[in-house]
Amino acid sequence: MANQKLHNKKEFQERRKQLRKNLTPTEAFLWSKLKSRQLNNKRFTKQHGIGSYIVDFYCASEKLVIELDGDVHNNPIAQEYDKKRTLFIENKGYKLIRFENKMVFDHLPSVLKEIQDNFNTTQ
Repeated sequence: MANQKLHNKKEFQERRKQLRKNLTPTEAFLWSKLKSRQLNNKRFTKQHGIGSYIVDFYCASEKLVIELDGDVHNNPIAQEYDKKRTLFIENKGYKLIRFENKMVFDHLPSVLKEIQDNFNTTQ
C-alpha cells in the first residue's frame, strides 16, 4: 500500500478535533502567534495527523512539525515514544523541532526565531 493516506486519517478525526478544542495553555499561547499566517505568512495547522501520530503544529509548505513538551515527556517511557515518533516523522521527509513548555512562555522571541530559522529559504 504505497499510496496509503498519510495525513489526517479518518480514524483519528475525532481525537484531533478533541485535542484542537482542548489545547494546553502552552499550545494556545504559541497558536496565538502562529495562526492566521502571522509568522512569515506561513500557514500552520494545529493537531495535525501524520500517520497514526497527531502533532501539535504543522506547516505544510515547509514540511515542518513543531512539538511542545511538558513534564509528561520527562520519563523514560515517554522519551522512548517521542524518539519513535520523531524517527517516523523524519523518515517521511519532515523536519521536527521540539520546545519545552517553559521555553515557549519564557523565551517566545527565540522560539519564534528558531521556527523561522527552520523555514526553507530556497522557496
